[in-house]
Amino acid sequence: MLTPWGEIEVQDAHAHLFSRSFFEALARQKGTDDVDSMVASLGWDVPPASNEELAATWVSELDRRGVSKSVLMASVPGDEAAAADAVRAFPDRFYGHFMLNPMEEGAEARARRAFEDLGLHGLCLFPAMLRFSVQDPRMKAFYELAAEAPGRIVFVHMGMLTVGVRAKLGLPSVFDMKYSNPIDLHRVALEHPTTNFVIPHFGAGYFREALILATLAPNVYLDTSSTNSWTKTLIPPPTLAEVFARAIDVAGPDRLLFGSDSSFFPRGWQRTVFEAQCTALDSLGLSLNEAKAILGGNLSKLLASPVIENEASRRPTL
Repeated sequence: MLTPWGEIEVQDAHAHLFSRSFFEALARQKGTDDVDSMVASLGWDVPPASNEELAATWVSELDRRGVSKSVLMASVPGDEAAAADAVRAFPDRFYGHFMLNPMEEGAEARARRAFEDLGLHGLCLFPAMLRFSVQDPRMKAFYELAAEAPGRIVFVHMGMLTVGVRAKLGLPSVFDMKYSNPIDLHRVALEHPTTNFVIPHFGAGYFREALILATLAPNVYLDTSSTNSWTKTLIPPPTLAEVFARAIDVAGPDRLLFGSDSSFFPRGWQRTVFEAQCTALDSLGLSLNEAKAILGGNLSKLLASPVIENEASRRPTL
């Protein structure tokens, strides 16, 4: 993709796969079985029943925007098969992440299957949403599981949490920010030094705490995704360039992962987010190598895993 530094291979560390099954889960919470009408009421495209077809739509969008590869995150617990279908169909274009409720019965077995059998890369935790502490002793098994093979990470959403689609549908979001402080991950990260953790949105309002954590734990990465509107909560509100400058000063350019927080169609991939971040980074005088690292190189290294040639990894004919 053409950037202020010239042509760079861009990889997106944060995009949501809003699959048919994702919307079916929301429809059940809303008490309706008319998924198509519910999605249409949002002004969004109704996703196809086939996850492979949805993945093909994403490939076309990435091609149109010049994006080499992207994370696709299954965005409701239990939807890991959707992300796996996308990765299996286009292994050279997607990394698969899955959202999990680690407090549910059978969660550890489910996570192991997602990593080992489905070939997914990221275990996504939302402590405030699901009301659990990352320091809960039961979490140890998940951190150890993520460290068992290269190319796995634990994505932990800390800080402010709003789910726009739930608000649009009138669904309650009774989250508990008691579980949202990145500092809670400090002891966890130190006790699991071979597990890589990713904190999205620069800590989403807990910017200082996220920086403290990154200073003390070298296995913690920060993703840059979304518009980062959380900056409005700080006094004075920093500019995006100031956020990047402080994060680079603390974590270095090698632990920042560009993310867009893209999710639904017809909006598609959020180029405006990418352009705003490039403008901020360019204003700091980043070198070409530093820009390459943040805009995709770091993600590629972090999620690199051995290629296993088997039937599940072959791309089907669409």
